[in-house]
Amino acid sequence: MELIDGNAIAKQVLAEVAEEVAALESKPCVTFVRVGEDPASVSYVKKKQRTAEEVGIESRLKLMPEDTTREELLAVIDELNADPGVHGILVQSPIGQIKDEKEIFNRVDPLKDVDGFNVANIGKLCQEDPTAFVACTPAGIIELLARSGVQTSGKQVAVVGRSLIVGKPVSLLLMMKTKMGDATVTVCHSRTQDLGEVTRRADIVVAAIGRPHTITADMVKDGAVVIDVGINRVDDASRKRGYRLVGDVDFDAVAPKCSHITPVPGGVGPMTVAMLMKNTVKAYQLSKV
Repeated sequence: MELIDGNAIAKQVLAEVAEEVAALESKPCVTFVRVGEDPASVSYVKKKQRTAEEVGIESRLKLMPEDTTREELLAVIDELNADPGVHGILVQSPIGQIKDEKEIFNRVDPLKDVDGFNVANIGKLCQEDPTAFVACTPAGIIELLARSGVQTSGKQVAVVGRSLIVGKPVSLLLMMKTKMGDATVTVCHSRTQDLGEVTRRADIVVAAIGRPHTITADMVKDGAVVIDVGINRVDDASRKRGYRLVGDVDFDAVAPKCSHITPVPGGVGPMTVAMLMKNTVKAYQLSKV
């Protein structure tokens, strides 16, 4: 069994990004828009800003109060869209009291949409357009597979989860006519009957359903590759914080059966931030065309 070390691979990607940024005539700039003081959002944005600084990308933070209205947030996005000094825009979810996240994501200029959530970029992904910005977690999954020597062409893949953030885009990527595509993909979800019957056929299982230990040892065949996207808190009185992080996969039971598997934490998570940096450089380059 080979453990896919997301921290190590993310460091490789970020080193490449830093080298690329150093060769540019000016710094790429990404602006983070954060609404309110959600603790997870505060932590995520700080991590992204810190990483941007490490690779030489300028980052800005637009902080807005929890009671920000839809109109106020859209106006800020419009300002950033019009600012030629801003190459990438990321609106951190959740967005306070605003209900329609899709409207907000679709307001971001597709050429600055480093999160890859705008409908135009999702459409481009369906058309296999290389200018598409791909959502960072799915892009990170493909990078992990590629750098771990996992072949996808002709393989059976079970994607467990159909979200816009992970399940749908990673399915499209794995089906593309590319070196890291050409897979036969089955997308599973909460209404799938006999999930285990589907995952046992799969050469590669991508678990992104948001429920701890959903994928158990009896649901995975020997030699499978398992990518665990889940990050779930479970109570653990032995830990100082009173909880620990686990994935959607029962790692201890499943790992011995796998050829490759990602841990949680330290698997897919670090790749998400690394791919955001790659997308920011891409946005800078497209702005110069």
